[in-house]
Amino acid sequence: MELEVVQGDITAQDVDAVVNAANRAMRGGGGVDGAIHRAGGPEVLEDCRRRFPHGLETGQAGWTTAGRMPSRWVIHVVGPNHNRGERDRTLLTSCYAKALTVADELGATSIAFPLISAGSYGWPFDDAVAAAVDTLRSTPTQVAWARLVAYDKRAFDAIARRLEA
Repeated sequence: MELEVVQGDITAQDVDAVVNAANRAMRGGGGVDGAIHRAGGPEVLEDCRRRFPHGLETGQAGWTTAGRMPSRWVIHVVGPNHNRGERDRTLLTSCYAKALTVADELGATSIAFPLISAGSYGWPFDDAVAAAVDTLRSTPTQVAWARLVAYDKRAFDAIARRLEA
């Protein structure tokens, strides 16, 4: 799989699937989750309610329509909330690996990821970058290329350095 980094808006990525850093309730929220629900429109929330009436557990992944976004699907993952004591790194790496598994099941060949749990969930930034890049590189998949979408220059530079290492 080809892996790249861009700085920008994950909701505007022209890929088969975008990954949403969702909360357990799967009903929208702040950060990436709120942006995806706003850009996708009510169809995303309706599909979340229908497909995940009880939400998702931390470390798990599931898909919905992408609604009005250019992508076809949203793959929702629930990252660990470091600030609330969820510190098991395997829950974080599971988000990336399970998102790729869902992408394979859907037949997606391109996917865009945010840095999961690196924002309001407070996962240590450098480890969030390492977990993302290392897991995406080591997980077998049929996805041809994945894009890490950095929300700012600091994230872009950190991901680019990790990709070069």
